Amino acid sequence: MTLWLDSSLKAMTLSSGTKLGRYEIRSQLGVGGMGEVYRARDTQLGRDVAIKVLPSAFAVDQDRLRRFEQEACAASALNHPNILVVHDIASHDSAPYVVSELLEGETLRKRIGGTALGQRRAIEYALQIAHGLAAAHEKRIIHRDLKPDNIFITNDGRIKILDFGLAKLTQVDDEPVQTDIPTRRVDTDPGVAMGTVGYISPEQLKGHAADQRSDIFSFGAVLYEMLSGRRAFHRETRAETMSAILKEDPPELSNTNKGISPGLERLVNHCLEKNPESRFHSARDLVYALEALSDSAVSSQTEPALPVRPAPVKWRGRMPWIVTGLFAMLAAFAFLLPYLRPAQKQEVEAVRLTIPPPARGVVSTLSVSPDGRRVVYGAPNTDGKQVLWLRSLDSTTAQPLPGTDNPFFTTFWSPDSRFLGFVSSTDNKLKRVDVNGGAPQSLANAPNGRGGTWNRDGVIVFAPAAEGPLSRVSSTGGPVTEVTALDQSRKEISHRYPWFLPDGRHFLFFARGATYEGNSVCVGSLDSKEFKRLINADSGAVYSPPGYLLYVREGTLMAHRFDLERLELKDEPIPIADAVIGFDLTSNLARFSVSENGVLVYYGGTEFNKADLIWVDRKGRQIGEVAKAADYGYIRLSRDNKRLVTALRDPSTRWDLWIFDLADGGQTRFTFDSANEVFPIWSPDGARIAFSSNRSGQVNMYQKLSNGSGNEGQILVSDQPIFCNDWSSDGEFIVFHKLSGTTRADIWVLPLSGDRRPFAYLETQFGEREARFSPNGRWIAYTSDETGPREVYIQSFPIGRGKWQISRGGGGPPKWRADGKEIFYVSGDTLMSVEVKMVGDTFEMATPQPLFEIRGAPLPGALGGAAFDASADGQKFLIGISVQEATFTPITVVLNWTADLRR
Repeated sequence: MTLWLDSSLKAMTLSSGTKLGRYEIRSQLGVGGMGEVYRARDTQLGRDVAIKVLPSAFAVDQDRLRRFEQEACAASALNHPNILVVHDIASHDSAPYVVSELLEGETLRKRIGGTALGQRRAIEYALQIAHGLAAAHEKRIIHRDLKPDNIFITNDGRIKILDFGLAKLTQVDDEPVQTDIPTRRVDTDPGVAMGTVGYISPEQLKGHAADQRSDIFSFGAVLYEMLSGRRAFHRETRAETMSAILKEDPPELSNTNKGISPGLERLVNHCLEKNPESRFHSARDLVYALEALSDSAVSSQTEPALPVRPAPVKWRGRMPWIVTGLFAMLAAFAFLLPYLRPAQKQEVEAVRLTIPPPARGVVSTLSVSPDGRRVVYGAPNTDGKQVLWLRSLDSTTAQPLPGTDNPFFTTFWSPDSRFLGFVSSTDNKLKRVDVNGGAPQSLANAPNGRGGTWNRDGVIVFAPAAEGPLSRVSSTGGPVTEVTALDQSRKEISHRYPWFLPDGRHFLFFARGATYEGNSVCVGSLDSKEFKRLINADSGAVYSPPGYLLYVREGTLMAHRFDLERLELKDEPIPIADAVIGFDLTSNLARFSVSENGVLVYYGGTEFNKADLIWVDRKGRQIGEVAKAADYGYIRLSRDNKRLVTALRDPSTRWDLWIFDLADGGQTRFTFDSANEVFPIWSPDGARIAFSSNRSGQVNMYQKLSNGSGNEGQILVSDQPIFCNDWSSDGEFIVFHKLSGTTRADIWVLPLSGDRRPFAYLETQFGEREARFSPNGRWIAYTSDETGPREVYIQSFPIGRGKWQISRGGGGPPKWRADGKEIFYVSGDTLMSVEVKMVGDTFEMATPQPLFEIRGAPLPGALGGAAFDASADGQKFLIGISVQEATFTPITVVLNWTADLRR
C-alpha cells in the first residue's frame, strides 16, 4: 500500500502484537498527513484491515481531530466499490483511529509516473472515479482534495478514492440529508484555501464555498494529467501555480498527445472551466459523457480494416443514433458557448496559505525573499538549537541552513534573493550566506545586532548593537561607518530594523526612545545623517509596492499609504492582521515581512514560548516540578529557597509578577497594573520585592512588600530605561543596568541609605548587564560584550581591586552559590560551573566545567537571560524547559495581499 509520508509528523510506532480492541497490529504501513497507518488483523472476522491512528499528541488539537473524524464519518457513509470502505471507528489510549479495508496496489500518482496513459485506460479509470464522486455527491459529501495521490489502483484494476479528510457535508435548504451522519460544519477562515495546489478549483483558491463542481474541476486536472503525463497547472512556484489556476488555461491536450479524441479533450476543458457555472453540474452528468466516449473509443478501436457493405437499417433502428447525434450537437454547442461569450477580466484576489509551526518552540525571526519564492524563519532544530530554516513556497518542507546556528533577531535578503543576511549570537558577527549552499561569510562586528537591509548597489545598512545609531558596510565586508545619529533631544536610545526604499538611497528604520511614546518609524538617507519622523509605532516598518508602509501598533499589523516622492504618509492606517506576535519590552521586534511582488508573511496569534518549571540535580536529572507550561520571562528564588517570583506574560503581551510558594505549590499574583512589570529581585530578608515597570510611560524602579499588602512605591526615577539586577546581602544597595543612547547599557548602583543618589559602576562603550552581588558584597559578577560575544566577568565592588573574565565562549547570566564558592551561568545550551576562592582582596578561579545541557530551554532574551536559578547550596537548579503545544501558531502567507484593501 502506498501512502504519502509527512516527515513533520512523529509516529506513535505501535509495535507488532499491540491490541486495539479486536484488532491486532501486524506492521506499520506508513505515515499520512492525518496519522499513522498500520496493517492489522480483525481477530473476530478473520480478515486483514488497515488502521489509521491519530497520534494522542494531536488529539488535543480540535481542528485536526475534527478533520480526522470528518474523514472517518464521511468515508463510512459511502458504500461504493470505488470508495475506500470504512469498517469501524474507535479510540486507543485517547488516540482515535479508523479501520478500513486493506488495499494492495499503488496510487494513481505512481501509476502515471510522468508518462501519459493510453486513452482507453484513462477513460476506464476516469469512469470509476466519476462513479465514486457521483455516489459521494448524492450523499451531499464533496471531497475537496481530489488528486492522483488520493486515488488508489488495486492490483485487479479497481479504483478507490481515498482520504476524505477535507470532505465537507453540504445540504440544500429544505432538502433532507441523504445520510444519517450528523451534519458537521468545517470552519474555514474567509479567504483561506483548503486543498492541494495544482488541483484545487479557482473558487476554493479564492476562499469561496466549494460544491460538487469544485470536485469536477479537480477531476478535470487529474484526467488531464492521465492523458498528458503532465500536470495541468504546474509552474515553478506555488504562487505562479495559483495564478495559473485563476487566470490561465492549460496547454492543449492535442499538442502533447496527438491520439486524444476531440470529444475527450472538450470534456476535459469543460471540467476545467474557471466559472463553476460553465462546468458539468454533477458527477452523474460526467459519468454519462464518459460512458458515451467510452463506447465510441471501443467502437473505433474494434472497427474492421476492410470496408463492408452496410446492411439495410429501418428508421426505428436508426432513432437511437439520431438522438445520440442530436445530444452530441447540443454538447458541442455547450462546449463552444463559453468561447462565444465576451471575455471577462479576471479580478486578482488575495490568497491565504499557512506554513505549519515549527516542531519545537516558536518562530524567532521571519522574512520572505524579494521575489516572493522563499521564506526564512528561525526555530529550534531537533537538538533544541536555534537555526534558520529555508522553506520554498512550492515545497512542503523546510530545510535548515548550514552555519546559521543561534541567529539573533531579524534576517534580511539580498535584492536578487540569493543571499541572506543575519547576525549570529555565537560570535556576534553580521554574516551573509548563500541560500543555495556555502559557508556563511562574516562582514562586521554586531554584538546584539538589531536587523539590516541590502540595496542593489551592495550597501548594507544595519544596527550593530541594541543601543546606538545605524551603520553601513559593503555586502562583501570592509569599513563600517555610521549613517544616522541619535536625536538626544528626544532621548533616543537606538535606531534599528532598517528597510531600503525602492530608490536604494532612502531607508525606513525604527527609532526607540527612552519612553514608549517616543518610539517612531523614521526615514533616513545614505546621503545625510538627518532623518524624518513619520509616525509613532510599536515596531519597525517595511515598504510594499505599490505604495504602503506596514508596521505594528498595539499588536495589530497596519497598512498605511506612502508617497515615495514626498516621503510622506497619506490617509489613515488600515488594519490587516490582528495579534501579530512580535514586540517585547526592549526589542520592538515584529515578525512580518513582504516581498516586492506582494507576498506578505507574518507570524500571528497569542502563543509564546512556554515552559515547565522543574527542579533538576547537578547532572540535569529531573527531581521535581514547580509549575506547568507558561511564558516565564524571569525567575528568581528567595534566599531561603522557599518562594519564587517570576514575570508571567498573558495573551495581551503584558507582563505581571507572580509569587509561587514552593512548599505548598500555591501561586499568587503580585502586581496588577496594566503596564509591564519585569526584573523582580528579593530583598535579603525576603520582605520586599523590587522590580522595573513602564507604568509611568518610561521604565522606572518600584518596590512592594512581598506579602502583597500595601501599594507599590517608586524608589528610582530615570529619564532612561532601568532594569533591576540584584539586591546586596546587607540590604544597602540595589544594582541595576540602564540603557543609554551614548554608552549603550551601563551598570549602576542605588544606595538605599544616605542621600540615595545612584552612581555609575560601569559606564563604558560596551554593553554591561545582568549584575549580581557576591554573598559578601565585595564583588560583582556581570556580563559584557567588550570582546564580542557576551561573557561573564567579575570585578571588585567598589572598583579598584581587579577584574577577571569567568566564561569562555559566551555566557550569562551569572548566579552565585550562597557561600560564594561557586558561580553558575549558561553557555549556549549548557549550564556551567566555576569554582572561585575569595580571600580578602584576592580572587582565584578554576577552569569552567559543564554540568548538563538545558535541552529546549528558552533562549536568553530581553527579560533577564535563560530561565534558571540555583538553590542556596548549589545542589539543584530551577530551570524552564520549553514544551510544545498543539496550539502553536503557523506562519501565514498572503499572496496579492493588497487585494484585501479593495474590499
